[in-house]
Amino acid sequence: MRQFEIKTVVSQVPMTELDPERKALVESARRATYRSYAPYSKFSVGAAVLLDNGVTVSGSNQENAAFPSGLCAERTACFYAHSRYPDARFTRIAVAARGTDGQYLSHPISPCGACRQALAEYETLAGAPVEVILAGADDVYIIGSLHHLLPLTFDEIE
Repeated sequence: MRQFEIKTVVSQVPMTELDPERKALVESARRATYRSYAPYSKFSVGAAVLLDNGVTVSGSNQENAAFPSGLCAERTACFYAHSRYPDARFTRIAVAARGTDGQYLSHPISPCGACRQALAEYETLAGAPVEVILAGADDVYIIGSLHHLLPLTFDEIE
């Protein structure tokens, strides 16, 4: 048997120390939480994708009584971004959430498995790492690549 180790490097940065471009992307994700439709969970998530053409596209979670017919914020944003700008490549994505009390979560949240796989597809399409920014109320996690969130991605079968 052969064993190997998979590591994910995460940088933790106070929101106040983010550079202007990352801060703007986080703010876009935070604003998107207010467009969430979450009558069942009361958990509002927003995501914002920065494209290589300079455009930022955001999305929010959309719940449905016919669970699981709703969609997560990350997939809402990435599907819209690619359908609207098919020639643009993703460079970064930011994710933010507000809890049932309406406040931003103290700690960053991470995309679900389905979102990780969908986002990894767009990183493959981009042909370059797509940075992930996970925003809490005060602290932000920065991860250099979507594939670091899902290192053994389901990929093309050769």
